[in-house]
Amino acid sequence: MTVSIDSSATLWSPEPHDGKPLLVLLHGYGADERDLFGLLPFLPEGLAVAAVAAPLAPPWPMPGRSWYVIDSLQTRDAAGITTAAESLLTWLDEASGGAPSVALLGFSQGAAVSLQALRLAPSRIDAVVALSGYAAMGDLPGDQMLAEQRPPVFWGRGTHDDVIPAPLIDHTAQWLPGHAELSGRVYQGLTHSISEQELADVHVFLSQWKDAVGQKAD
Repeated sequence: MTVSIDSSATLWSPEPHDGKPLLVLLHGYGADERDLFGLLPFLPEGLAVAAVAAPLAPPWPMPGRSWYVIDSLQTRDAAGITTAAESLLTWLDEASGGAPSVALLGFSQGAAVSLQALRLAPSRIDAVVALSGYAAMGDLPGDQMLAEQRPPVFWGRGTHDDVIPAPLIDHTAQWLPGHAELSGRVYQGLTHSISEQELADVHVFLSQWKDAVGQKAD
C-alpha cells in the first residue's frame, strides 16, 4: 500500500522559504495541517515552517486527517507508520528546496511518523521533536547509522497521557537513548497535549539546531 501527501494543502511560513532551515510540522490523529501551524509564535525566528496534511481520513465520524490506521488500543502497526513516513520523505523530495537542514516536529501520530522517517533516511533529517509520541517497534536498516550519528531528538510527554500504550512508551524510553542525542522530559500532570513549558523547551532545542546549522554554513 502506498499513500501520498497533498502538497497543495501544505501551509507555509514564510513564502518564499528557500535558503532557510526547514521545520516540518506533523499533526496528530483527527487534526489537520492547521493544528500545529498555530505554534508559529512559539518557534524560533529565521526558520521556514511547513505544516503538512496527513494522507488519510480517519473513520467517520472522526474529523481531520490521520497518518496511519490505529489497529489496536495496545499496539500500533509499524508497517502503517513506515508507509506514512515514506510518503513524507517523497513529499520532502519536492518541498525541501534549498533548505540547508531539515527538522521534523510531530505530535502523537506525527511524532511516530517523524521518528520513523528519521530511521528510514538518517542522512536527510537532522533533528526531531517528538511530542506525546513514540518510536515504532521493530528494526530498520537505518538504525545502525542512527546509533553512530546520534542526531538530536527531543521527546516530551505528560505523566497523565493515557493515549499512547504503556508498552510503546517503555520501548521508546529504551530505544531512543541508543540511537539519538536525547533531550527528554516528562511533564507533571500533562495529558495528551502540549504545555507552555514544553513549548519553551522545544524553543530552546530548535534554537540550538538552528544555531548549529548556521555554524556549519560559516
